[in-house]
Amino acid sequence: MPAIPFTLYSRSWCHLCEDMLAALRSLETPARPFAISVLDVDADPALVARFDELVPVLYGDPAGPELCHYFLDADAVQRYLAAYGAG
Repeated sequence: MPAIPFTLYSRSWCHLCEDMLAALRSLETPARPFAISVLDVDADPALVARFDELVPVLYGDPAGPELCHYFLDADAVQRYLAAYGAG
C-alpha cells in the first residue's frame, strides 16, 4: 500500500506541534505507512496569516478539510484513514 499522505502545519519551537507529530506517528503501522509533510508556517507569510495561532494544524489532503488543530483528534484521523481505504 502506498504511504498515506498527511500535511502538518507546524513551527519549530512548538511543543504542541511535536506532540501532534508523535501522536500521529503512533497511529502508523508497517502495513499502513504515512507520508507526513511538515510545513513550517513561519517560513511563509501566507501560512502565518492563515494558521498563526492555530498550529499545529493537521490535514490529510491540504485541499480538503482540516482534521484537527492544537491536539490530535484520533477519531478524525481514523475517519480519514477509512475514507482513504486504509482504515
